[in-house]
Amino acid sequence: MPKTEPFDKHLDLYEEWFVVNRFVYESELRAIRYLLPQEGEGLEIGVGSGIFAGPLGIKTGVDPSGKMLGKARERGIKTITGVAEKLPFADGSFDYALMVTTICFVDDVTRSLEEAARVLKKNGIFVLAFVDKDSPVGREYLRMKNKSLFYKEATFFSTEELMIALKKAGLTPGDTVQTIFGSLDQVRTVQDFKPGYGEGSFVVIRSVK
Repeated sequence: MPKTEPFDKHLDLYEEWFVVNRFVYESELRAIRYLLPQEGEGLEIGVGSGIFAGPLGIKTGVDPSGKMLGKARERGIKTITGVAEKLPFADGSFDYALMVTTICFVDDVTRSLEEAARVLKKNGIFVLAFVDKDSPVGREYLRMKNKSLFYKEATFFSTEELMIALKKAGLTPGDTVQTIFGSLDQVRTVQDFKPGYGEGSFVVIRSVK
């Protein structure tokens, strides 16, 4: 079952987080934008309220939360109700696809990544962005998990675990960047990203089908 209840009930709190943590959000956007194709037809899987798809210029989004999709439509995104494990698109529909923090909420990681690969064209790009469970923020989220509105039902992964899962799904990981150095309350400016992983809490992997 999709874990939509907290997102349906607390859309305003979700949106407010990105205002309060503006520099974290803008740092994440910067890192994603660096690895995201600038041309072609794109899809965000787990588009939510469109808070990433909007500024990144992604026109189509899929998500199981009706409340979130309503907000995404306000941001000019074409929305489709659906889950990552069974995307409502034909094979080879998109030039690239993006998934931001969604991987920790899916029921079946392997199936979700296989579906992402399926809807991509040959040599299509898949960009996966997530909080590394072995990072400072990842460890803090795990520690506070049961008290969190949004992360209570989340499953966090390490970068190594997701690299293996991507390969298993037929995607070849390539460039990887990291950002969000230090705890969230220490991020007081837009941070630059670095190549690789292991220091920053927010990791972005670009893979090729």
